[in-house]
Amino acid sequence: MARRLLIAILLLAALPAWPGCSSKNEPQQDAAATGSAPATASPQAAPDDEPELPPFVKPTLADVDAKADWQPMPVLDAMKLLEEKLKSEKPPLSFAEALKLKNDSSEANRKILDSMGRLPASPADVNFNAMISRHFLGDIKSTNSLLQSSVEEMDLYNFTGFGLFTFDWTMKPFAAAEYVKSWQSSADHMMDKVVMRDDMTWSDGTPITAHDIEFSYKTILDDRIQIPAVRAGTDKIRAVVAYDDRTLVFFHKQPLASNIWNLNFPIVPRHIFEKTIPEDFSLLKSVAHQKQDENPVVGGAYTITRRERNQEIVVERRESWYMHQGKQVRDKPYFKTIRFMVVQDPNVALLALKKGDLDELQIMPEQWTTQTTDDDFYRANTKARDVEWLYFYFGWNLKTPFFSDVRVRRALAYAMDYKEMLDKLAYGLYEPSNGIFHSSAWMYPKDAAPAYHQDLDKAEDLLDEAGWADGDGDGIRDHEVDGKRVKFEFTMFVSPIPLRVAVCTLMKEQLEKIGIICNIQTLERTALQQKMLDHDYQAVMAGWGTGADPSTLDNIFKTGQTRNFGYYSNPEVDRLLREGEREFDRAKQAEIYGKIHNLVFADQPYTFLYFQSAFYAFNKELRGYRFSPRGPYHYAPGFGSIWRAAAH
Repeated sequence: MARRLLIAILLLAALPAWPGCSSKNEPQQDAAATGSAPATASPQAAPDDEPELPPFVKPTLADVDAKADWQPMPVLDAMKLLEEKLKSEKPPLSFAEALKLKNDSSEANRKILDSMGRLPASPADVNFNAMISRHFLGDIKSTNSLLQSSVEEMDLYNFTGFGLFTFDWTMKPFAAAEYVKSWQSSADHMMDKVVMRDDMTWSDGTPITAHDIEFSYKTILDDRIQIPAVRAGTDKIRAVVAYDDRTLVFFHKQPLASNIWNLNFPIVPRHIFEKTIPEDFSLLKSVAHQKQDENPVVGGAYTITRRERNQEIVVERRESWYMHQGKQVRDKPYFKTIRFMVVQDPNVALLALKKGDLDELQIMPEQWTTQTTDDDFYRANTKARDVEWLYFYFGWNLKTPFFSDVRVRRALAYAMDYKEMLDKLAYGLYEPSNGIFHSSAWMYPKDAAPAYHQDLDKAEDLLDEAGWADGDGDGIRDHEVDGKRVKFEFTMFVSPIPLRVAVCTLMKEQLEKIGIICNIQTLERTALQQKMLDHDYQAVMAGWGTGADPSTLDNIFKTGQTRNFGYYSNPEVDRLLREGEREFDRAKQAEIYGKIHNLVFADQPYTFLYFQSAFYAFNKELRGYRFSPRGPYHYAPGFGSIWRAAAH
């Protein structure tokens, strides 16, 4: 159920930091010196070097089996993997001892994490009738998995949806044993064969079959349906064929290392959508689609039972998911009810946590440092932190006259006061960012340049070089554009989250010192997201969290791709992205993606600000929380390892 969808989870206004979609040389170095052509603004898609293929003709399954040199691939149970891992890890403290600690040091934090991140010793330890109240910073636009594009929508789909493939906390992919009986891949990497289990049903009782997967693939590739987030990667599959109710074969266009990730796309019920889509390709406007959106037929462990816009979404455990014909066929999910409470103000959310209305909350640096240290907080809650590969940036629209020149973008990077941002606004809790990959990631380059530091003199020199000078003596830089004198004044969009607004305000103050006017405009999450999808902005503060594999970076940084919101274009980056997805050797892949990291950092389509580690508060009745580079809810894919203790 954990999704491959995006290597990067677009955060926009979604996290206090979307999820969901992630994933970099010498800052003053000229692009040409890195072996790269200067980055430009271009709406044209980069060539993919895909071979010209004849129309697909469906072979018989016998022909497929005769041609393929099938290699067995892993079919695993994520929770059993975690159980095996925990057998070799002795907790330093009991649950009770760990909950007495205050998280006021790295040592205390590690003890809390290692002690609380355990699975139940027996089912009797779990309150299976429990509810967990989780926090959503923004509401979802749709429950339709094909339309998901925010971290909240992907998080919800982890509970209501299902997928044949997933990955563990190290980003190692495998087929999900909950749904798959066997998985084979051809030695030439051109085909994958999956045999599904026969004990799965949609929430309306209709059997889930291989025909649902084939239908979903064809729907995603239908050009009449605008779903760029889920199409990325799926469009590299040549065909998906259901040979019977259980047997699927995926045919690939090319032998790519990324093919293993492209298999994982959202699945929708064919018996519902084959009737509704021909009448409404938007998936939004028709009465039938609106009805499905409010009360969706789902294939996952939970069904939606209540949805109040901008307030809450409630899902209930589905017995028909883990029981089939009177027998238990899958592990029973730990929670009977999950409530996603929408609270846009982080301070209001913290009050809700302390009152007991929320059971978990990602907290801001100021909250971690000053508002969660007293007995009032620790009476019912504890907190924990760990590394998360989640970076924030100022994104520049390179199609505007302000940001098309790399010298200007580097000047903006020199203008920011990173020390004040990190030390004061982030209370010393966040790491400076020097590109798209975290320093602990396997693809982080050994020759990565250091993060920028403020140097207003260099910023002014670069602006002068680029022709942005104060020509009329009014204190504001200007430049001739298409025969007109244009003042350097632009608008920065940002979600109304105090820390983000403060970071934008700090940038505004620094830019004023060098003759640039930055107007700040806050936008609600969905409005901000739409602005970026439409490229209808000059500048924006946003963030990307990591996905499962760096190959899908092409959706963000390859020329003309759907979520390359700022029109970034660098032919060398395009070439390396194509090379990276064709390389099967991990060490060589790391070199390729490290070069991309360096080139993007040199080109500065973003001003890279900070990596935001995961800082969470949890109710003391919760157990099992562990962190991966994707945060605490992606350590064990699916509905996760978190559980509520039974009363004894």
